[in-house]
Amino acid sequence: MELRHYTELTLEVRRDLLAVYVDVRAPLLHLANYRVEAFAERLDRHAGEPGFEVVLGYDRGEAIGYAYVNALSPDDRWWKRMAEPLPAGFTALSTVALKEIGVRAPWRGTGVARRIHDALLAHRTEERVTLLVNPLAGDGKVQALYESWGYVSINAQQPAPESPRLIAMVRANG
Repeated sequence: MELRHYTELTLEVRRDLLAVYVDVRAPLLHLANYRVEAFAERLDRHAGEPGFEVVLGYDRGEAIGYAYVNALSPDDRWWKRMAEPLPAGFTALSTVALKEIGVRAPWRGTGVARRIHDALLAHRTEERVTLLVNPLAGDGKVQALYESWGYVSINAQQPAPESPRLIAMVRANG
């Protein structure tokens, strides 16, 4: 597998990322929050935010997986959408948010997701990383996978009215 890092969302990167997204999320594309157009709008917005970076994985030239992040500021809306108040000073630590990760079915369970994840975070200087996970995804297996990577649940949020309630997780970066 070849891993490619990008800090800009070029047309080629956007095309490859959306192709993987459509494949990965196919069973959910009928839901408003998972529609390709809704994801593309989020992706375009995230690409313009501080600290944007994406890693795409390729197997023999075919895009097979991706992950992307943004840096969070202490007053970022990410923190403001939490269901419960966060402890005083919690947002003061430098944090990067893993906004999205996906791997096409034939490559799942092979370690591709972890390799993409780790490559994306390897040179980031933030002290910790946070993500949101649907606790129902894979009947809880996705959240369990993140827990095996060192993430712990800290809160919950519902980023948009049409989105499911998601579990906020965090871990040290490094």
